[in-house]
Formats: sequence, C-alpha cells, structure tokens
Amino acid sequence: MFGKLTLDALPLYSAIAAGGAAVTVGGALLVAVVLTWLKAWKYLWTEWLTSVDHKRIGVMYIVLALIMLLRGFVDAIMMRAQQAFALDSGGYLPPEHFDQIFSSHGTIMIFFMAMPFMTGLINVIMPLQIGTRDVAFPFLNAVSLWLSAAGAGLVMVSLVIGKFSTAGWTGYPPYSGIEHNPGVGVDYWIWAILISGVGSTMSGINFVVTILKRRAPGMTLMRMTPFVWTALCASVLMIFAFPAITVACGLLALDRVADMHFFTNAHGGNMMNYANLFWIWGHPEVYILILPAFGVFSEVVATFSRKRLFGYASLVYATAAIAVLSFTVWLHHFFTMGSSANVNAVFGVATMVIAVPTGVKVFNWLLTMYRGRIDFHPSMMWSIGFMVTFVIGGMTGVLLAIPPADYLMHNTTFLVAHFHNMIIPGVLFGYLAGYMYWFPKAFGFALDRKWGVRSFWCWIVGFYLAFMPLYLLGLKGMPRRMETYNDPSWQPYLMVAAFGAVVVAMGIGCMMMQLFVSIRDRALTRDLTGDPHDGRTLEWATASPPPAYNFAALPPVTDREPFLLMKERGVPYKRPAAYEDIRLPTNTAVAVGLGGLAFVLGFAIVWHIWWLAVASALAMFAAVVLRVSDDDTEFTLPAAEVERIEDERFRAMGRPS
Repeated sequence: MFGKLTLDALPLYSAIAAGGAAVTVGGALLVAVVLTWLKAWKYLWTEWLTSVDHKRIGVMYIVLALIMLLRGFVDAIMMRAQQAFALDSGGYLPPEHFDQIFSSHGTIMIFFMAMPFMTGLINVIMPLQIGTRDVAFPFLNAVSLWLSAAGAGLVMVSLVIGKFSTAGWTGYPPYSGIEHNPGVGVDYWIWAILISGVGSTMSGINFVVTILKRRAPGMTLMRMTPFVWTALCASVLMIFAFPAITVACGLLALDRVADMHFFTNAHGGNMMNYANLFWIWGHPEVYILILPAFGVFSEVVATFSRKRLFGYASLVYATAAIAVLSFTVWLHHFFTMGSSANVNAVFGVATMVIAVPTGVKVFNWLLTMYRGRIDFHPSMMWSIGFMVTFVIGGMTGVLLAIPPADYLMHNTTFLVAHFHNMIIPGVLFGYLAGYMYWFPKAFGFALDRKWGVRSFWCWIVGFYLAFMPLYLLGLKGMPRRMETYNDPSWQPYLMVAAFGAVVVAMGIGCMMMQLFVSIRDRALTRDLTGDPHDGRTLEWATASPPPAYNFAALPPVTDREPFLLMKERGVPYKRPAAYEDIRLPTNTAVAVGLGGLAFVLGFAIVWHIWWLAVASALAMFAAVVLRVSDDDTEFTLPAAEVERIEDERFRAMGRPS
C-alpha cells in the first residue's frame, strides 16, 4: 500500500541528517504555531494563498525564494566547512551525505531560489511598468506559483523522508541511472524539476502575452522600460528552454521506472542525448536568470544617477542579441566529451561573441553614471558591486570558452569559481538590488538603509574571500566536488574560502535584521506618495502598495519615462474626469489545490505508491474541469469604491479633492 515507503526512510543514518530533518520539521511547526497564535490562518488563506493578484503572487514567489536561499546557503557553508577540515581525513560528513548536499545546493539555488526570485520580481513590477491591471492569465499565474512551491516542497521533504539525489544538480546519467543510483534521491530530483518546470513554462507564456497584448495606450515596444524588455526576452527563452529540461526529466524517469533506455549505453540509448537536452535548457537558463537582473540594474542606475539611461536602443538590441546567442553555445559545457575540433571551435567562438553585447550593457550603465548625481542607496551599491565583480567573471568565462584551456580547467574548482562569479553578482546581486529598490512599492514602507549597506559589504567581501581562492585551487588542479583530499597546499585556500562563507552568512544575517528593523519602524518610513525614490517609470505613479486594480484609469504613455514626464508637466497625480467600474479576477482555491495535488503526485511516484499517484492525477484533472466549467471567475469593483480608495490615497498625500 505504501510502495517503497517504510520506517527505513527516516534519516537515522547520520546525526547530521537527523538534525537537519529535526530543524526542518521544527521550523514548519514553529511557523504553524505562530500563525495559530496570531489567528492569521484565515487572513493568510483569503488574502494571500488563494489570491490571483499578480503583486501578491510575486511577493509569495519572493518569500519562497528567500526561504530556499537560506536552505541552499546552509548546504553551501556545510560544504565549505567539510573541505576546510578534510585534509587526510573523512571530515565530518560521510561521502554520500556530502554528495546529497552539493546536489541539493545546486538544485535549490538555480530552480528554487533564483527562478522564483526572478518570477516574483517580474510579477510584482512588470504589469505596473506597462500600465495594465494584471497579467494576461491570472489563474495560470497562480497555478505556476503553486507548481513551483510543490517542486520546492519535494526537495524539502527529502530532508525528512528518504534521501536527496547524489547525482549532482545536473542529474547526468549514468550517475542518475537506476543501476548506479537505485534509491529515491534521483526521483525526488526528477519530479521536483519536472513539476516546477511546467510552472516556469506557463509563466513564460503568461509574461510574453501580457507584455505584447496588455500594454497601456501609447506604450510602444521602444517605450517599454529596460526591465520589461529583459523580462520579455527571458520569458521567450523560458518558453523554448524549459520544455527541454521537462522532456529530459520525463525520459530519465521512464528509464528509471519503466526500464526504458533513452539515456543508457545499452539497447540503443545514448547518455549524450541527456547532456544535449539538459544544456539546451541549461545555458539559456543562465540568461533567463541574468537578463531580468540586467533590467533591474538599468532601472536602479538611471534612478539613482538622476539621469536618463544612456544608449537605451543599444541596450535593447544587446538584450535581444544575448537572448538569441544564448541558444548557440550549449555545447561548450562538454568540450571534453569527444566533439570534433571544428565543432568545439564554432561553439567556442559563439561563446566569446556573447561578451560583446554584454560589454555594451556595462558601458551603458557606466556612461549613465558618468556625471550623474549618484545616490548610494543600497540598490545602487549592489549594482556597482555587480559591475566590478561580473566583469572579472566574464573574463574568466572567455578563458574557458577556449577549448584547449577548457581541457585543462574543466571539472576543477576554477569552473566552480567562474560559475559563481557569474551567477552571484549577475543574478543574486541584481535580485537583491530589485528587492531593496521596489520593496516600498510592494509594502508601502522602505527598508532600513543602514542594514542594507552592511549586508552589501558583508556579501561582497565574503564573495571575494569565498571564491577567489577557488580560481587558484583550480589552476593548481583541485577537482570540484571533493569531500576529502591529501594535498596540504590546498588547505589554506579552502580555509579562506570557508571564512568567506561565514562573512556571507553575516550578510544574510544583516538582511534578516534589515527586514526586522524595517517592519518595526515602518511607521517612520511609510511611503504616502508612491514615489519614494523620485522615480521615472509608471510603477511609481500609483499608490504604495498599489490597489488591486493598479491604476484607477489606465495611464496614456507618450514617452519612455512617462512618470518623469508627468512630473515635468506638473500633472503626476491628475485624477481622471470620472471613475469607471473595473473588472477583476476573483480569488480561487483551485490553484493552491493543484499545487498541493502536484506535490502528492510527485511524492507518490517517488515512493511507487501507485494508487495515490492515480488518485492525485484524477483529482488534478477534476480540479481543472471544475475551474474551466466555472463562468463566475471575475467580479466588478464599482466606480464608487474606486473613487473612495483613490480619495483615501489623496487625503493621505495631503491632496484632497
């Protein structure tokens, strides 16, 4: 009845694993107790979990990302501690547990931290910047969120029931094959990625349709903000790239469960097919994550330099060029796997070419800052820190794009350093800049500036301490993913790297303190204008936080920086002649229900509980039928209610009608 699930699935094989499970269960119980004590369950359910409002969905995506950032960072600091003290010894982690940790760290940081963070920022801000009331498909948006949460839930539950994959975040066969990895860890990985991947594909479709079809009157494509352009390009990449990883996971699951041979070297299979499918998704994924961060930097640099963005058109074309080129370079991830010299050369050159439009963007930002009146807001500091650090990572990437050099450094810690040198400043710094920049818009009060600056300095110093030694270790020949070693010359570098991880932990602590202090002092930093940064784009034209309808009347657009133009004309808060009824989507429990059922489906297949898998699949089908049969999915907000809400806002601003 319970398939392979027995009491042996409890993580009693290691005190550390049992401790991790206890912390996870204890943390979940603590949250439940606090919510019960605050009597917040009803509010949470009616106002947030069942919401289809794009802003609330975006906030929930970001909350998910921050929770998973903590989990992924715990894995990282455990790896650094293991390597710092594992000279000529086994360290404190058994080999299999170490393998689980580096697999879950990569999986979490890419799929369940970076992707939700990016999708959350786009959800909150993109519809406001294009002047629309919501995304094109609000219900689909909510389903995407809950499918992502279901995937993250499967990764988290693997801490408590069973084990996680030991095949790395890439899941390469034969490491992930049933012969070499017969436990449930790889199955957890497959179903977490597969379920969340479906959600990401739907998000991409939703964002593309929203941007192309729901822009405010007068907002041509070349009047869209850089952030919207990067969101558009990233969404197109999501539509084309994520089906590849979904199919790869599906075929790998069939190999494991149904004894098929898509990715074996027997019975006609070929494991290189997996590598190709994975990296056809994997390399565009880097740009799916980085492009929206580039958009954030463009917004932040222009706002806090008090200047119009330099070279807007070139930045847009560079964004589109990067999006196209990102699909032409996947093979550089396996230069060493037997392709001909000519094939390697073509992909090497294509990889280097991407540096050109990326360099264009860096010059755009530098020339925007030139002679600007720079305000060193924490968002601006994240942006400047990114520019310096990202250029170093880019140069090491050009080095790895040379196949002979890649032969020397492939699979060493040099590659680890390069990858993190691109992803942490290029993605995470961008999202943190966006988080601190748009936080007042989402919640109506500002984040504490002092703790934000402290967080930045800890992150940037910790980053250099943690990853620069890995470049040197890679040049000295240290392979990546080693849980123990016998070369004493490596240890000093690894100890510095471990200390760097501790400094980054202090940065995360400062972020948590910043949030606590900001909530405590929110009455002092409340934003009544909706425009705390003297912004230039449409999201600053509405209240903070925006009402459910975003704009009482859709704003006409005649310029690339429409809100700045309104302020120059002295009409930033001009009321419409008359308010109109507004149609809005109603909340629904179906989306969160589908997410919960997807989690149950994945869990049931992992443990071969087939009756539960069939039941949850049928329940999902019934939920979809129920939803599509429901014609009452919207409600009308009367004009009088819109006027009341707007009157209240203008009174708070000291601008009564």
